[in-house]
Amino acid sequence: MASSNKNLSAFSNKNIKDISDRKFGIVVSEWNSEVTEALYSAAVDTLLQNNAKRENILRKLVPGSYELTLGAQWLAQSDDIDAVICLGCVIQGETPHFDYICQAVANGITNVALKYDKPVIFGVLTTLNLQQALDRAGGKHGNKGDEAAATAIKMLGF
Repeated sequence: MASSNKNLSAFSNKNIKDISDRKFGIVVSEWNSEVTEALYSAAVDTLLQNNAKRENILRKLVPGSYELTLGAQWLAQSDDIDAVICLGCVIQGETPHFDYICQAVANGITNVALKYDKPVIFGVLTTLNLQQALDRAGGKHGNKGDEAAATAIKMLGF
């Protein structure tokens, strides 16, 4: 769905299960930290607003979005973690690097979810410029961190 038509932070919490005893791992890319820190804050706020306990939210930092997949795997392999949220931001540059990174991260996150049979959520912005990223990290299009946390919550109730 096009972000220009939807505020990413708007989601229905209808029919969600109790998550007060669920444990969440959040992997955050340090690259583009102005964006990823805003994504992280929104994800945590959404989890807490839906009755997650702060002590059940584990944060791990990785250098860049490419490393999100291994960070997610390290968290997902733990029996204590019920869902993993991956937060990153890849901004297109002048080379095809953007395409390779985005494809690898999307495939990697999917593979981790399938391997460990638990929600591993793609909360990675793939934008053409910094302004688009900021618009999706608390700007005019809401916050993808909210959406990622809401997705994790909903998947736990599946």
